[in-house]
Parts: sequence; structure tokens; C-alpha cells
Amino acid sequence: MTELQLYPLPADPLSPSYHKPSNRGRRRWTSQLALPLSLAVALSGCASMAEMDNAGVDIAPAASSSATPADDAAERPAAPQDVEASPSTNPFVMADHDPLSTFATDADTASYDLFARLADEGLVPEPSMVRLEDFVNYFSYDYPKAPADSELPFSIQLAAAPNPLHTGTTVLRVALQGKAAPDQQKKPANLTFLVDVSGSMQSADKLPLVQQVLRQTLDLLEPSDTVAIVSYASDTRVRLEPTPVAERSTIVREIDRLSAGGSTAGASGIELAYQQATSAFLPGGINHIILCTDGDFNVGLSSNEDLVQLITRERKSGVTLTALGFGTDNLNDDMMEAVSNAGNGFYGYIGSEGQAASYVHERLLSTVSLIAKDVKVQVEFNPELVQAYRLLGYEDRAIADRDFRNDRVDAGEVGAEHRVTALYELVLAGETMPDVPGAPPPSEGSAYQGQREVHPGELVRVKLRYKAVDATEDDPAAEVVSSLLPDAAGLAPADDDLAWAFGVATFAELLRHNPYASKAQLDTLNTIFSAQSARDDDRADFYRLFKSARSRL
Repeated sequence: MTELQLYPLPADPLSPSYHKPSNRGRRRWTSQLALPLSLAVALSGCASMAEMDNAGVDIAPAASSSATPADDAAERPAAPQDVEASPSTNPFVMADHDPLSTFATDADTASYDLFARLADEGLVPEPSMVRLEDFVNYFSYDYPKAPADSELPFSIQLAAAPNPLHTGTTVLRVALQGKAAPDQQKKPANLTFLVDVSGSMQSADKLPLVQQVLRQTLDLLEPSDTVAIVSYASDTRVRLEPTPVAERSTIVREIDRLSAGGSTAGASGIELAYQQATSAFLPGGINHIILCTDGDFNVGLSSNEDLVQLITRERKSGVTLTALGFGTDNLNDDMMEAVSNAGNGFYGYIGSEGQAASYVHERLLSTVSLIAKDVKVQVEFNPELVQAYRLLGYEDRAIADRDFRNDRVDAGEVGAEHRVTALYELVLAGETMPDVPGAPPPSEGSAYQGQREVHPGELVRVKLRYKAVDATEDDPAAEVVSSLLPDAAGLAPADDDLAWAFGVATFAELLRHNPYASKAQLDTLNTIFSAQSARDDDRADFYRLFKSARSRL
């Protein structure tokens, strides 16, 4: 028997709690930040792993939490001398010290798209610009979907399996699969395109691709949906007020007139775009801004903090914002990620005509059609069964454990049919901690004194909180609970999805110069990727890129 409950806001809300690793500076793409593949460090991989069915999903009442905030991610030691130092990466955490791991969901794919663009040019991205979760979440997996009329906006899948990379460790997967919106329930759309037409957008891989995205988007919309266009350079301008798609020739004419020149007054453009979007606001519909830029703001508000504050204020209107990055020279990756997170949207990257078409036809509608917002995940490990754990990726999405049930803390969004996958490496009780050269010491300290919700017979208990798309900041969230039993960490081979996800995660750790990546596992990685390369076009293309990278090591 299941029961859905809403949970009130704590009487004394705590302050917002995103914890950025301390060594992460502003990430900006320049020609100097793309590294030749010949300078890349060794790859690592894994052999086949076993996926076990989860023990079940329950929708349960929330318990009070007195957990302390998670420690900031430890800095990685210096990488070998022939490569740059790795950016901050999550260390192992001793479960008896801190059994809670809390983060916001993230379904962005921009980091992987950037890698694909550069790899085709014989380059690899600068390590700090590799977000492991973007790589893993780029691919499709055969996760069961919740029915379109389900009370829950997503299904939850848990799996565990032995990890052949390190004898004695285990891999845990926590996955969400967003449900599809029925065709007959497609919401009316009010889209505002905010287009950077400054001088930095003149190259062929920038403004021309923006124009392609705008034109092809019209093919997906209904005649009654509306499109507005705001441009910004040295000044801002409304190129097209909200106009029905039925007037396609009018819209296309304004798209064709876009040309680049001048400096970049991005903040004023954002404000004007919100004005246009709110002027045609559709209650119960899709009200979304799509920012198309290389992120080179240099007039007016330009710091990440100022832009985030601006968008955080504007999003109270109910209008969401997605950022699309274009080009590789001077792409401000850090700003693009920050503003899309603040806008309750997503961050994508487009570097070719093929990527533009793929984004429009495969990702755009799910990006603007949200099914849940402020989605948080808290994984509670049973210290009697789990000695230590480390979360792979999501460094930018960490939330203090104490704020899991603070419903005013902003978190992640899930769009229609989006998949969100998080992977952990576990050291089970009684097993030896892996001895990896260059790895940081585990996070440890005094024993955890907070309330424990994981049951004695559970390996882990996974709790998710989310709000309905039209909920306000003060509305309570719903909570879903799922658990995994110790028998799930068995020895049987896994299905392809778990093996692929962990293999891709390992490859991303290599690109980040993570000490856990090892060239000794190249053959195992190749086996995993080659076996699935015919499964779909995305896997085939990744395998091609992987082989190219390997040949240059």
C-alpha cells in the first residue's frame, strides 16, 4: 500500500546550500583550453557488472532530519606531471561518519556535446569542463517508464553490482525515468528566443546555427503556439513580439534578418526577454525562454553571481529558461550552466548542423515540457553494511544534507522522458578500501549522531523530493522512498545499461584526470563499447570517438 503525502516547510528554513568546490573558477572555452588528444592521460574502464532488481518503491511520510551538512568535496592531489591537475572530485566518504549523500538532479548534456565537437577535431576538453553526469545522462537506457496517468512523474530504478575495477568494491546506480506526456495533453507553448547578436557570434558555428534551431523549432509547434524573438548586442531589441506560429512567414523573416555585431549587453537582454514572455504568459502552458549565446557578456551585469540573482528573481514569474551554447572559442561554460540552473531549465550545446537538428527534434520539447521541479535525491547508506561510498560526478549539484527537506532550496528539474542516472562506488563492510595511487584520503571523522531512517535490513534507502511544475517556492514537496536490500549486490553479470553507464563514467573520469582512471582498463572499456555500438546511433558515435581518443594516447 502506498500513500502520497505533502510535507510542510520547516518553521525555521535554512539558507540555500549549493556547495561549489573551492577550486572551481570560471570555466571559459578558449583555444588554449582544448587539449590535444596526445596529451590526454590514460583511460580506465570496467568489465561487465550485474544489475539486480530493486527491492521496491514506497511513497512514504517524511521523517525529520537532523543531519549535518555534507563536507565539501575534497580536492584531488596533483595529477601526473605530464597533465594538468584534476578539478575537484568527490572523495570516498566513511558511512559511519556521514551516511547521507544529497544532491539535485541534473539532466544537462552540454559537457558531452562539447567533448564530441572537440574530439572530432582531434582535441579533448579542459578537465574542469568535463561533467561526468552530462556524459552518463546523454545516452538512452531501457528504464521502465511510469504510465502517463501515473501519480508519480517518474519511475525509480535501483541496481547494485560488483565492480571489477577494484576488487571488493560495488557499484550502485540510482536512476529516474521521466514519464511521457500524452499527445492529447500537449500544453500550449509560449517560447521566447533570446539571441546574442554581438560580434563574437559572427562565425559559422554560432549565429547561423542559432537561426537553424529557430527555423526547425517552428516545425514542432502548433499553429496557435507563439514565438517571440529578443536580440541583444550593444543594446537590446524586440525583433518579434509573441506571434502565432500560424504566421510562419513573419517569424522566418525576422529570423533571417538576424546579423552579428557589437558588444554584449546580456543582462538587459534577459530582462527584456522575461518581459516578452510574461506579456504572453499562458496559465497552465509552457512559458519558456531559450537563450542562444556563446556566453560572452561584457556590458552591464556580467558576473555569474549577478546574472544568477537576476534570473532567480525573474523566474518567480513562472517563466523558465534554458541556455544553448554555440561555438568553442570563448564559450563561457560556467556562466551557461549557472544561469540555466537558476532559470529552472537545462544547458545544451550545439556545435554543428547535425547537433542543431538532433537537439531540436530529440531534446527541445522534453526540455521545455517539465514534469517535476526542485527534484532532490538523498541516498542514506547503512553503516552496518556499507563502509564507504563515493558519488561519481554531480559536484556542482551538491546540497547540504540538512536542506533535503527545506522546500525553499532550489534543486533540479526533470522534463518529459528525461533520464537521470547517478552512480556510486561502494566499499562494503569488512572489505578493504581500494589503494589507488594519487587518490585523496577518505572523508572521515566523528560518528554520525543524527536520526537514521535506513532500515536495518536495507543496504541503502533512497529518498526523493519534488514539486509539481506549477508549485510556488512556498508550496510543500512530495517525497518518494525506495530501498535496496543487501542481496542486490550479487555476482551475476549485469545487463548492458549498467555496464555502459559505468564505462562512460570511467571515460569521463579519465578526461577529468581522476586518479581512479587507469590505462590498464582500456581493453575492458573497448569490449563494453564495441558490444553495444550497434544498439543505437549515439552509442555508435561514442564508440567512434572513443577509438579515436585511444589511438592518440
